[in-house]
Amino acid sequence: MDQKTTKQTTDIEQQIEQQIERQIERLRQFHGRLLEEFAKVIVGQRQVLDELLITIFADGHNLLEGVPGLAKTLMITTLAKMLSLNFRRIQFTPDLMPSDIAGTNVIEEDHTTGKRVMVFMPGPIFTNIVLADEINRTPPKTQSALLQAMQEKEVTVGGKTYLLELPLFVLATQNPIDQEGTYPLPEAQKDRFLLNTIIKYPKLGEEEDIVQATTMNVVPEVKPVLDRQALQAFQRAVRDIPVSRHVMGYAVDLARSTRPGEDGSPDFIRREVTWGAGPRASQALTLCAKCYAALDGRMNVSCDDVRHVALSVMRHRIGPSFMAEAEGITTDQIVARLIEQVPERAKS
Repeated sequence: MDQKTTKQTTDIEQQIEQQIERQIERLRQFHGRLLEEFAKVIVGQRQVLDELLITIFADGHNLLEGVPGLAKTLMITTLAKMLSLNFRRIQFTPDLMPSDIAGTNVIEEDHTTGKRVMVFMPGPIFTNIVLADEINRTPPKTQSALLQAMQEKEVTVGGKTYLLELPLFVLATQNPIDQEGTYPLPEAQKDRFLLNTIIKYPKLGEEEDIVQATTMNVVPEVKPVLDRQALQAFQRAVRDIPVSRHVMGYAVDLARSTRPGEDGSPDFIRREVTWGAGPRASQALTLCAKCYAALDGRMNVSCDDVRHVALSVMRHRIGPSFMAEAEGITTDQIVARLIEQVPERAKS
């Protein structure tokens, strides 16, 4: 390759890098505006919002867990308004059928010919943000209909496949305390959720602010911050962020160390874990670390970014052993110990 060609290639690479930097700086600015709009309706819960935004900009899905009354539905509807996206809510119940999610074929009369024809009526999955409320209260057959939509971005009804509207985000909720009459999510479906976000009780001052704000005749107006085109542009910019082999290697090592049969996994993993995280965890750690850095306006992704997202990425991808469950050891505790023990690779 001659010097002229080399210089042209370098110039193009620099232009691309500068374009990504501009997009990431714009994303940082929009992040601040999103926080402002969110705070009009939701008091506190900054960590939850950041994880929801990571889910959105990484083009993934999120499984939210929290006791009733923590404004899970309000958070998601507010998010949809800020991002100018269509929103539908599905209340999962034991009698919910796959057709109640994907849609169904109905017979209608064609007024021009007078003949009866089959017409597809789209279900609530044909939207941008789906709130799958109490997802574990419906049988596996119905859960599997949602799984196809989440993974393939399409549904099959009556032997015909229909493409879904993009972007599509499934934000599902579970109640962690009332498990009577529930159907635990299959591991394959849990693995499709990019993050598993835990919503905690508000702090004392936050709860006082919530009570004051919700017991008055004041309804805050949430304004759109992004449109669909800008959102998809930011999604592409996040994926364009380069990640060093050092950071990517740490993400892979962290995920592989959860597997009891893996060479070099800690001794406590062999005792406390039945099955560990698969390759999707390595991918999710890297992509979510990119998003976390991007929301902060940074293109340099560090191992600290990986550690920041590790709990939410891996807590639902690890199966605790019988001994761990008997001793009350949670997957969060297992991941926290891994973060302390798994070293970073030496920089080359």
